Amino acid sequence: MNKTPTSIPSIRLSDVVAEIEDAIIASFYGETYWITAEIVDVNKKPDKRWCYLKLIEKEGNTVTTEVSAVFWAQGYQYIEKFEKETKQTFKNGIEITCKVKVTFHKRYGLKLEVVEIDYTYALGKIEAEKQLTLDRLVADNPMFVKLVGEQYYTYNKSLPLPTVIQRVALITAPDSDGQRDFRQELQNNPYLYAFHVQEFVTQIQGDKAHEFILSKLQLIEAIKESFDVVAIVRGGGSQMDLKPFDEYELAKYVASFPLPILTGIGHDRNTSIVDLMARQEKTPTKVANVIIQRNFQFEQALIELKDRLEGRIGELFDTAKNNLKQLKRFVKASNPLTILKKGFAIVKSEGSIITNAESIDINSNIQIQFDKETVFSTVTKKQKNGK
Repeated sequence: MNKTPTSIPSIRLSDVVAEIEDAIIASFYGETYWITAEIVDVNKKPDKRWCYLKLIEKEGNTVTTEVSAVFWAQGYQYIEKFEKETKQTFKNGIEITCKVKVTFHKRYGLKLEVVEIDYTYALGKIEAEKQLTLDRLVADNPMFVKLVGEQYYTYNKSLPLPTVIQRVALITAPDSDGQRDFRQELQNNPYLYAFHVQEFVTQIQGDKAHEFILSKLQLIEAIKESFDVVAIVRGGGSQMDLKPFDEYELAKYVASFPLPILTGIGHDRNTSIVDLMARQEKTPTKVANVIIQRNFQFEQALIELKDRLEGRIGELFDTAKNNLKQLKRFVKASNPLTILKKGFAIVKSEGSIITNAESIDINSNIQIQFDKETVFSTVTKKQKNGK
């Protein structure tokens, strides 16, 4: 005979969940907390103005704490404000300080609702990391990075720009706005200067971008005799997109690079560490314009030199012409025929001009040449002048 199994006492799942909900409400209702955490699994819904994500905390590379979080419409404005103020995209991997409240749903479970973000924390963290890198560059590389007052001086920045710039090594992202702006500015220059631009296209955003850029610089250095300058350009982007240009190894390589480097990788409010190690211009267009103006200055110097030479040559010709006229007058005045016309005479003996009476003997035949006629005479007496 079969026996009915003894039933284990149980309660409904919803009852347990209801008790959890009651406990959470009792402990956290109406309370908010400022927390600092890294964000991952970011899933923004701009059309609905929602954002789902997870907040995590790590020890080393190990995640020790993780909780789901959400921005509802009222809090979504802080994502937009964060992106506007920090110039970085709200995306996986960044650390934020935010105000949260604890919520619980019987189906979706525990969740933190983010109601505000302190964007100043993110800004401060970025700047603090940059300053640490700058301090390290100065401390570890005194031969080619120095801080004087508030200005950074590097070996690369000390290199003079060539008198004429024609051969440009361009590091840029393929088919980017920065690439197009730079090339168009060079090609459409009003002076019709010709340039040879060799592109070294690479990824300039993302976690490994600094390594890719560094490898391109190494390629350029290997054939440095082929170039006058290096230009590194990119289009617009967030502050976070500039992170590769704040990496220590790339900045160090730029500071000691043997060719002048011009950067156009940011905007008016953004300055990367690489900018500080090289010649900084804010945009690709401005970098191209610096190159054009360098050549224009050389052309203007040549024109001014030509004008000065032409003026000086004219002065020299005028001076020589005047000297020649004076010489001509002197020669004319020194001509014996001219002298004869003034009442002087030339004494000759046997065809030779006599300049000293001592060479004439008594009874010598002499000829005295005047302007119109010559008198033939015989010396009968000589007497010293003044007696």
